[in-house]
Amino acid sequence: MKIKYFTDSDTLYIEFCRTPVAESKDLDEDTLLDLDAQGNICAITVEHASRRTGIPEFSYEQVGA
Repeated sequence: MKIKYFTDSDTLYIEFCRTPVAESKDLDEDTLLDLDAQGNICAITVEHASRRTGIPEFSYEQVGA
């Protein structure tokens, strides 16, 4: 999993897997969902991320055994 934030365009890109993208769907005007050939989520792109997410505050926590 990779998370990239592009300050110049205020874009957040979250890549879940490096699978080829078969289809991209607009969830709304500023959110794009990339799917593989089986319909699994490959990535999410969020435009205007600083207004819509907790950027630059970010934390990661792995829970489980």
